Amino acid sequence: MSVQKQKRVVVITGASAGVGRAAVREFARTGADVALIARGIDGLEGAKREVEEMGGRALVFPIDIADADAVERAAAETEEKLGPIDVWVNNAMNSVFSPVKKMTAEDYKRVTEVTYLGHVYGALSALKRMLPRNKGSIVFVGSALAYRGIPLQSAYCGAKHAIEGFYDSLRTELIHDKSKVKISMVQLPALNTTQFGFVKSRLPRKPRPMGTIFKPEVAAEAIEFASRHNRREIFVGFPTVKAIIGNKIAPWYADLVLAKTGIDGQMTDEPEDPNRKDNLWQPLPGDHGAHGPFVKESNSFSPVLWASMNKGTVLTTLAGLVAGGFILFSKLKKDSFHLG
Repeated sequence: MSVQKQKRVVVITGASAGVGRAAVREFARTGADVALIARGIDGLEGAKREVEEMGGRALVFPIDIADADAVERAAAETEEKLGPIDVWVNNAMNSVFSPVKKMTAEDYKRVTEVTYLGHVYGALSALKRMLPRNKGSIVFVGSALAYRGIPLQSAYCGAKHAIEGFYDSLRTELIHDKSKVKISMVQLPALNTTQFGFVKSRLPRKPRPMGTIFKPEVAAEAIEFASRHNRREIFVGFPTVKAIIGNKIAPWYADLVLAKTGIDGQMTDEPEDPNRKDNLWQPLPGDHGAHGPFVKESNSFSPVLWASMNKGTVLTTLAGLVAGGFILFSKLKKDSFHLG
């Protein structure tokens, strides 16, 4: 008699659009039941339909991730209706595209509460349930900008830096306690998500992702993989590796390059509408899905991510190549000796 494998219960914040929406689809494809947290009800209902179409159950929580009490209530209701939470994905974010000199205190406070404290509140609610059971997985959705700040996104970069610091502290405590709760941080590159039409902007031209752009499904694949493996960090895309490692080696050089290219590199040639609505304080109506407007420039595959996810195969292949090279070298050397 076969025993049916129990579905995983997954909570995803920022689930209505962008990376969160792509992650909803990725987890639903694996057969998970998903609790969806975001402010926009239209996008949440769209995500709920997608989960149900793939055979899963879904709960919708149209709440602000900056409200810790609301997050806790959502966690409690999820366990009551779907079962124990196996995976919590901290993904919700907000930002403001603006030079620092044009930012306000309210801008920084809001972005910090959503992007940084939203991760903290999610982690606290997840840990409250996972630690007593001594199992579960929390995925923190980070960015190359957690290590390397860039112009025009100071609030977002600061929040991502803060998440990295919180994550490091939590991970060391879990290791000290010998806890079996797994946590991982997925560091993302530039992605074609909805944020470039959502985020508040004070730029003269429309914002765009900087550098090489990837589809949000690439990030979603990494997030789902991280939920099942005890990896400290997962770097998505070579631009992420280059930004993080390069900044560790020569941050002064990154300063100069970004000062020269980082302003125009984050804007298209199209003028921005100064009256465009944004989602800093209220969600924008409609179901906007996962993708932004930069579809043609977006890559659907990351060799760096593939190598990370298949590091056993990569190491075996490299070992085989090294061994084969050694054997060939030995044979050539032997043949050369006999010829001499």
